[in-house]
Formats: sequence, structure tokens, C-alpha cells
Amino acid sequence: MGHIGLTPQSTGQLGGFKAQGRTADAAQVLIEDALAIEAAGAFALLVECVPPEVTRIIRDRLAIPVYSIGAGLEADGQLMICSDLLGVFQAFTPKFVRQYARLGEAMRDAFAAYVDDVRGQRFPGEEHQYRMLEGELEKLRERL
Repeated sequence: MGHIGLTPQSTGQLGGFKAQGRTADAAQVLIEDALAIEAAGAFALLVECVPPEVTRIIRDRLAIPVYSIGAGLEADGQLMICSDLLGVFQAFTPKFVRQYARLGEAMRDAFAAYVDDVRGQRFPGEEHQYRMLEGELEKLRERL
């Protein structure tokens, strides 16, 4: 599966987390890249953070499915990273992300409560432990 547009591993070269293909020259490069990726044998293409007009041109020129992540509705399908969709990562949220939950906050609160319970020796409680069978501790002590 190919991937063009904003590729997070290349943000340093792209000047940060910025939309790609917003000029005619940049869009043409993306279209050429998409065609080359298909010709190289990709079974699908992910287009990320690209204007929908460019996504439509790419989709219309390729025979393989084109998926969008922040590249508009003009694709064959949509994709979103689970941690973005669930609101897990809170330091930065791209414009194209819609958080359907705020699990990051809930996770932070849950971890803090866990640490507090462990430090306060309230966890694990008796209900969270397995005990030896009746009489087995005495047998073990005799053996030791």
C-alpha cells in the first residue's frame, strides 16, 4: 500500500505537519507519485492531508483503491488513526482529525488512580489475589 502527501515520518523534510499539494506544482508531483506507486505494484494508495480536488484527480486516474486521511471525501474510503479517533494523543491534533472520544484524559486519570492505589497499598486488595488451598500452606512450611 502506497502513502503520499503528509507522511509523518517525513515531517522534517516537509517543513512540519503541513498540508501537501496545495499548489499546482506540488499537486502535479503528488499525482505523478501516485501513478508511479500504482505502476510499482501497490494494491492501494493512502493520500494524507491533501486538498480534496487533488485526491479526486488521483482517484480518477488510478485503477487501485484510494483512501483518504485528511484528504477529503473524494476517495474510495476513509481512514483515521485509532489513537486520534479515540482522543488518546493529546499533545497535537491535526485539523483533519475528529475525536469521537477523549480517552486520553480518561486514561491519564485511570493511570493516576492506579499509581495512587499502589502507593497507598489499596491495590491489590484481597479480592484481586489468589490464595493457596486450605491446608496447603502448612504442608509447604513443613517441607521447608
